[in-house]
Amino acid sequence: MTEGLGREFCLVCGADPPLYGDRMCESCLRKRINLVQVPENIPWVRCARCGIVEIQGKWVHISEEEIWDELIQRHVHFHEKAEDIGLALESRTISDRHTMLHLQVEGKIENLSFQEEHKMRARMANGVCLTCTRRAGNYFEATVQLRSTGRRLSEEEFTTLRSTLDTVIESLSDDPMFFITSEGPVTGGYDVVLGSKGLARTWGRHLVTTYGGHVAESNSTVGRKDGIDVTRLTLLYRKPGYDIGDVLRWRDNFWRVASWSKDGAIMSRIDRQERTGATWRDLESSNVVAQMKDHVIVDIINEDSSVAEFLDPTNWNMAAVRIAWDHTPRQKLRLARIDGEWLALHKLGCDDENEGKSV
Repeated sequence: MTEGLGREFCLVCGADPPLYGDRMCESCLRKRINLVQVPENIPWVRCARCGIVEIQGKWVHISEEEIWDELIQRHVHFHEKAEDIGLALESRTISDRHTMLHLQVEGKIENLSFQEEHKMRARMANGVCLTCTRRAGNYFEATVQLRSTGRRLSEEEFTTLRSTLDTVIESLSDDPMFFITSEGPVTGGYDVVLGSKGLARTWGRHLVTTYGGHVAESNSTVGRKDGIDVTRLTLLYRKPGYDIGDVLRWRDNFWRVASWSKDGAIMSRIDRQERTGATWRDLESSNVVAQMKDHVIVDIINEDSSVAEFLDPTNWNMAAVRIAWDHTPRQKLRLARIDGEWLALHKLGCDDENEGKSV
């Protein structure tokens, strides 16, 4: 009698062991618990203008598959004791706004295997992201002005400078403020209006590092918000009218731009082995006499210790030129045409015989 009263049994139906969970048999346990809780409908928001998606208060670029994964992680709740969970998903588009998500889930609870099928409807609503809201209102924080010194830049050069902004934006984090409000050519240059001061400064540093030149900043106050001045930045970038490898007339001699420095350029003299640093202000009086793209590379026909003969590519007659101070015998010559005369150039790190016009 005592033995019968002390035995274990299912608290729901009185069945004999084995028992699980809160002392229930397998049949009663399966009737009362589910492996997952899946809502019937789940909402999500997409920007009606640009198509990016709002995820937990942030607007991000994600694929459709990533949207479904995110919704499942946020809205599908697994049993606290579930283990060895596996999930398969199939999505079926019902309309432009509705997608039915079919889920097959398996796992274990109390070492009992569960397999369940569920479906939920993903309902898309239109919204407008912060970026599009501000773009529509012509919001901006900074203006970058692309200009030049020494000579007027070509349209192709301005296009090259502008294209670096896309590279900078791609390399930065996905910040909704990194957008372009407006842009276009202006007298003497090109202006780009941006939604972020940080983006403007980062682009300015990139331009100086890549193409030399210098940046000047100015700020203007446009109002106050919450007791703090609201300012806008104007960043003026001046690209030198010369590039690395170009020949300049400076201080009554010919020089090549060897490299950029923090405040200017390293200049390499053509007629002798001499290098010196020059600031942007120092180089304001310089003139570009031969751009790198206009150099020609020729074969030597005859040479001695100071002079080399070659075929002049302008008339195909024999011509002579004084060789550069670092010339190696039997190597090709890099020449620049200056004031109707040929000038042999010494070698810089930027030189390559495959560059320029080989004749």
